[in-house]
Amino acid sequence: MTAADRVTTMERDGGLQSVGQGGSVSVEVQEAGHRIGEVARLVGVTTRTIRYYEELGLLGQSERPKGSHRVYGEADVKRLQEMIRLRDLLGLSLDELVELVEAEEAREVLRTRWETTPDDDERLQIISAATPLVERQLELVRARRAALRQFAFELEEKLEQMRACREELEERIEARALPAGR
Repeated sequence: MTAADRVTTMERDGGLQSVGQGGSVSVEVQEAGHRIGEVARLVGVTTRTIRYYEELGLLGQSERPKGSHRVYGEADVKRLQEMIRLRDLLGLSLDELVELVEAEEAREVLRTRWETTPDDDERLQIISAATPLVERQLELVRARRAALRQFAFELEEKLEQMRACREELEERIEARALPAGR
């Protein structure tokens, strides 16, 4: 069950309204849309990556007649750019990226509901539902930060070793040059 699905299972009486299965954004065919190759160029990925993201549910699959081209709107391009940014920035695996995107989609549903309800009881339910989503996102970010810190430490150690080795080599070369110059 995805994070968005969990949000949909909250009780309706006094709770949240249903948001549908999967929480993924479907791609709608628009007249001024972009073909898959154009989206790939705009975002800096391959068309294969876009199709794979669709298969994983990260990007909704377009409804299109057989033989016609996939067409993506600006919202799809922005969504894909954000996913690629998160993937690259955080070094996320695809499973982690799916989890992060699902949590963000569920949070968006909750944000929309928050903005439309003045009821304090319902807002408390919204915050209760959003809290574990943000906690999990933060956990993913902190794990990446810890991995980056460890990598930086390893690089610093390697650099220190290289500097020490360089110093030793320079001293040996200098020592060999001195007797020859006398």
